[in-house]
Amino acid sequence: MSTLAHTMMTAARPADSGLAGPGELDRYPYTESPGSDRVGPPAWDGSDTELGRVGRRAAGSRGRGLHGQLVQQLGQMIVSGDLGADRPLVPEEIGQRFEVSRTVVRESLRVLEAKGLVSARPNVGTRVRPVSDWNLLDPDIIEWRAFGPQRDDQRRELSELRWTIEPLAARLAAGHGREDVQQRLGDMVEIMGHALAQGDGITFSRADAEFHTLLIQLAGNRMLEHLSGIVSAALQVSGGPVTGCDRPHEASLAHHARIADALAAGDAHAAESAMRQLLTVHPEVERVVPAPREH
Repeated sequence: MSTLAHTMMTAARPADSGLAGPGELDRYPYTESPGSDRVGPPAWDGSDTELGRVGRRAAGSRGRGLHGQLVQQLGQMIVSGDLGADRPLVPEEIGQRFEVSRTVVRESLRVLEAKGLVSARPNVGTRVRPVSDWNLLDPDIIEWRAFGPQRDDQRRELSELRWTIEPLAARLAAGHGREDVQQRLGDMVEIMGHALAQGDGITFSRADAEFHTLLIQLAGNRMLEHLSGIVSAALQVSGGPVTGCDRPHEASLAHHARIADALAAGDAHAAESAMRQLLTVHPEVERVVPAPREH
């Protein structure tokens, strides 16, 4: 096993390393899990004096400061519909509700504006924008939608997008014989195999995400490479049987290995075919994303 593989295999893991279920990856601490005491996104109106402190508890384990936590909380509230379109956002009110400074509020609203969630105009103030204006390819918005009321639509749309991106990327990647990337792809498959055997779902998921990111980079198309973050987000917010990457299992591992072998052999057709098989390990996908017609 290479040094890279060994490093990933020996990375710090939680004491309970059972297979990761929906939302159990450490990057998404606010999702529902058995026994969780998480409080859901609070309604904007109401007399709950714990509103600000609840928001900080929900986002605190992401390792962000107050600015990042406020972005997280407001973003979730907008995406969930708790703050509807054209809703005015008064900085003074936000600061009081969440117990943060004007500077934190101002910077947070700037981040949300860059994501298309809000707009700020002179004499109008800051207002929530309609869904049609959101940057739906932003990884944060993907995450917020995936664990909110729009979770089913988000997962279906991500699955459809992956069907567009990844088989093409696999076919293109077969024409690029970069040995260093090929080695890393093999390392990821090896790590996934060890993780599966040990019941380590978190390590499996991380290696899985790295595998798909590397594959898209290997395709040699910078526009596709720009979308690698979307695929990574799709893998990490998976919440059910939509693609073969949603749960660690032998079939998923076997398809990843076939993709790596096809790429190493320079077989574009086999690489594309193996990727399509990976994305349809579960029969539910065929109803969501039908295979393309043969011409």
